[in-house]
Amino acid sequence: MHVNIPNALTMLRIFLIPVLVLVFYLPFDKHLLVAAGIFALAAVTDWFDGYLARRLDQMTSFGAFLDPVADKLMVAVALVLLVERHDTILFTLAACVIIGREIVISALREWMAELGQRTSVAVSYVGKVKTAFQMVAIVGLLAIDPATDESWLLALSYLMLYTAAVLTLWSMMIYLRAARQVMIEHAKA
Repeated sequence: MHVNIPNALTMLRIFLIPVLVLVFYLPFDKHLLVAAGIFALAAVTDWFDGYLARRLDQMTSFGAFLDPVADKLMVAVALVLLVERHDTILFTLAACVIIGREIVISALREWMAELGQRTSVAVSYVGKVKTAFQMVAIVGLLAIDPATDESWLLALSYLMLYTAAVLTLWSMMIYLRAARQVMIEHAKA
């Protein structure tokens, strides 16, 4: 039996989503650090499964579909959890921008793929930088309880999330600009 390791790592990320939610709410000492560790593990497997898929030549259409879904689910769930704890308008707005962009770009990529134009909305460098800022910010924000700890790490995590939100808008504009001509042509049809 052949095991596709990248797909298994993607499935692990999906399995970790309810575990993250449960740990986030369980009232035990250091539960936030454990939740942050779970999210960090998921973020590392995201990078690692892509690397292994290319390295082991185990890229599949199922993996290409499921990997971004797992990533977006994990980020969206973590941000929803964090909005409750970091209940400010700026934080909520940043979370909405990040989640909303993921929905828009996922829909755009699916539509472009149906038209045979998926490569015109491939992942950009700005998108990769945005993801790095976002993942590090979420790990920090999950680990720190703002009600009890207003450290410089919390401030840095906020700054990184807000930077990720700005990069999110920037990368969305890049994707929309790349798809603009196709969208104009199909709007006339």
